[in-house]
This record gives sequence, C-alpha cells and structure tokens, in this order.
Amino acid sequence: MPKRYSLILIIFFTVIILLLLTVSFIYQTKQGASNALPSFIKQQPSLTANKPTNSADNLGQESLLQLPLSQGLERITKKPFGLKISPQNSPVAPEKFSGLHAGVDFEILPNEENIAVPVLAVCAGPLIYKQLVSGYGGVAIQRCVLAEQTVTALYGHLKLDGIAAKLNTEISAGDQIGILGKGYGSETSGERKHLHLGIHRGATIDLRGYVQSTKELEEWVDVMKYLK
Repeated sequence: MPKRYSLILIIFFTVIILLLLTVSFIYQTKQGASNALPSFIKQQPSLTANKPTNSADNLGQESLLQLPLSQGLERITKKPFGLKISPQNSPVAPEKFSGLHAGVDFEILPNEENIAVPVLAVCAGPLIYKQLVSGYGGVAIQRCVLAEQTVTALYGHLKLDGIAAKLNTEISAGDQIGILGKGYGSETSGERKHLHLGIHRGATIDLRGYVQSTKELEEWVDVMKYLK
C-alpha cells in the first residue's frame, strides 16, 4: 500500500511540474513575439504627428491670398515675381524700368481695354494708403496678415477715384478695392492697363516695384506661392 501511494504522489507532482513548465513556455513565447514586433505596431503614432507644419495643406485662411482679378492666374503672362527687367529684354515695350520685379503683373483680357475691370482685395485688413504715385498712377495699399506675419499689399495702376474705401477702413478678402486705371494716361502713369500686385514684408510702406538685388527682393513675398 505505501508503494501505491508513493507512485500516486510521484505522478501527481510530475503532472504539476509539466503544467508549470507548459505555462512558463507559453508566457515566454508570447513575450518574445511581442518584443519582435516593430515599434510602429506596438505603439502607433498619430497620423499627423510627423506631418510638416509648413506643408501646403496645413495653410490656414490667413496663409492664402484671394485672386485680385477674375481668371487671375491666366493673366500672369508678362511679368511674374522676380523677373529681371531692362528696356532691352522686357516683354513690354516701351519699357522705362530696370531691375528685379518685386511683384506680379496681371494683364487685362482682350475685351477689357475699354471697360471697368474690378480689382478685389487679396487679403483682409485696413486700407492704409491711397494716392497718385509716379510710375503707378493710382495706388492702394492694405495692411494684412499672411502666414502669421504682417505684410502690406500694394495695388498699382488703379483709377484713384475708383478706390471707394476711406483710409483705415477694414476691407475683407474678395471685396472690391478699386478698378484698373485707363491705359497710357495719368491713371496708370503712362503704363499699359494692368494690375501690379506687390506684397511687402512688415508694416512699413514701400512703393518700389523693382529692386536691384536679390537681397532686396527678399523683403517682398512671392505672391504666386499664396494665390488660391
């Protein structure tokens, strides 16, 4: 009888030991599999965690500019931003300016020479300047915020008395700020009928439409990067 009980005890403890070994093996196997998983599976980051903060699709409304004329992009055919101009190589004749173009020119369409062409505000902000300026004719300047920075938006070659807003009046993006001046007369300072749009960094008014170095050109914004 004692031998029988001894055998039972041996079998019982053997089963217990085997069960413990099995449980331990299963646990270690699971741990090893977990450690072998790539980090992106074990802890998935947010979908936007590594998205560049300055990417185009992250731009807010204050980082985009309204087109100043209907079919605006189709009108940029002669003088884009940064083009080096001289009387010898200009796409416009006659040409009286020289230097790097510190803005973008929007040309009129074939049927617009003798009709009123409305100019829309490209951004939201107060009108801080309106005056006749040599080389431009009528000029309106608006202070705005672009990409979280203060800028001034200059609209050149406007009909001065067509700028209806009073100084310091808030103008919303897309509102009419004026109309193009008549070509080759006092309203455009003898220039063709078109819009010169220049965006200068900071709150200081700078009337220049051309600069003489790339260093100076850095004071202006490349408008094409922000048009919507």
